[in-house]
Amino acid sequence: MVFRLVLGCGTVGQPIVERLAEHDDRLLVIADAPNLVETLRDESIPARHEDPTDRSVLSALEMPDEIFIASDRTDVNRAALETARDQFPESLIVAYLGGNASPTDRNAFESRADRVIDPAAALADDIIDKSASSSAKNAIDLRSQLSKIDGRLGVFMHDNPDPDAIASAVALVNIAELVGLEADACYFGEISHQENRAMVNLLDLDLTNFERDDPLGDYSAFALVDHARPGVNDQLPEELHVDIVIDHHPPRGPVAGEFVDLRESAGATSTILTEYLDRFGLDIDPRIATALLYGIRIDTNDFTREVSAMDFQAASTLLPVVDTTKISQIEQPTIGGDTLEVIAKAIKNREQRESVAVAGVGRIGDRDALPQAADQLLAMEGVSTTLVFGFRDEMVFLSARSRASNVDLGETLRDAFDPIGSAGGHADMAGAQLEIGILGGADDEAELNSIFSVIEEVITDRFFEAIRTRPGTPVGAYDRTSEWLFQPGESGPNDGESA
Repeated sequence: MVFRLVLGCGTVGQPIVERLAEHDDRLLVIADAPNLVETLRDESIPARHEDPTDRSVLSALEMPDEIFIASDRTDVNRAALETARDQFPESLIVAYLGGNASPTDRNAFESRADRVIDPAAALADDIIDKSASSSAKNAIDLRSQLSKIDGRLGVFMHDNPDPDAIASAVALVNIAELVGLEADACYFGEISHQENRAMVNLLDLDLTNFERDDPLGDYSAFALVDHARPGVNDQLPEELHVDIVIDHHPPRGPVAGEFVDLRESAGATSTILTEYLDRFGLDIDPRIATALLYGIRIDTNDFTREVSAMDFQAASTLLPVVDTTKISQIEQPTIGGDTLEVIAKAIKNREQRESVAVAGVGRIGDRDALPQAADQLLAMEGVSTTLVFGFRDEMVFLSARSRASNVDLGETLRDAFDPIGSAGGHADMAGAQLEIGILGGADDEAELNSIFSVIEEVITDRFFEAIRTRPGTPVGAYDRTSEWLFQPGESGPNDGESA
């Protein structure tokens, strides 16, 4: 339960107290006005007639989660703020500036309070919205959860992380350090997209790369960012106890965690982490600010896809400390020859039905070439939806893009491929991966190509069928003669030969 303390209670403070009293949380008002205190008590609001600037009064209290400083007088509020900040360094403090603030007073307020309310904006609803909102409570709860952790925290991104996941992980590590908690930003897989590698290298971000069988014993607690469940799009054990989950994607199943913040309204997880950095009053490291802004830009397609007011607010918070030169360098990396080859194969191999284009590109070395190829197909005349896929080892990776208003790619890929793999994403950008054991048992390139040609046909047909049947009944049936392809480690007809 949140404990809220109100110090001083003037014409602005009274409506604040009345609004706070509507919540089920604990509330205490301390004011040097006997008649007001008596009135509040008559309304069953806990109140004490004491000096809100008296250090001995505050030292007798347990630490509040939120403190509201709301006398009408600037000098009283400043004294109360200075005393409260010294006594409760971890509390969130919202302070009313009062009506006679000098520049020196303003500086004193801004250096100590998490939020400063100017008289011009001192409406009770506005103050409550800025301070007692769910985001403020989330910040309090996150700080509390981090403080409970005894040991080292592993902050895990999803496999082969994108800029949003990378930035969110390093930001949460930074927040953990605020409470004296050691933490690492971790991922499985690889960072292969050239822009993502450029971001990590140019910003000198400290990341830890895990292999599938690496021990996790160095960590006593775990956090997931930009995804919500262990073992789903990461290589953590499904039964792993998770302490913290922060994500902006819609969950596809139950999400377990001691602290969970899932906000589908945010265009990027980086937006949520930016809000936390701001709430905690941290001076944002320019490297982290640059990564966060780049993460927001990528996930919202430069503020044009699934963007909200939160994303613009986060961008305005980050911009003053962002290294714009670094962003320009990140956005202009050299495209490797392997990526160009995959793009060329996608264009050559595409099968187009009306405005939908699908292409299999065979064996790939860099899975991040697939979304770039999907983007290139989308730029072709008459194409509004694309799917590009290729294989590496026993995995087939798929990447899809769309600018059609009547297509939800995330749902389409889930309809088509969740029964035989894992899939998800946004309405205009999604992906999937399928484990196909017989690819690992092929003896030579000719046999691999033969198997992949069958896989290609199945994937293409399932995708076109899923596009055709949405909205409507999800695709649940497919060619049963091809079902054996998607059983990891098993051979199909003719001992691995294509049917």
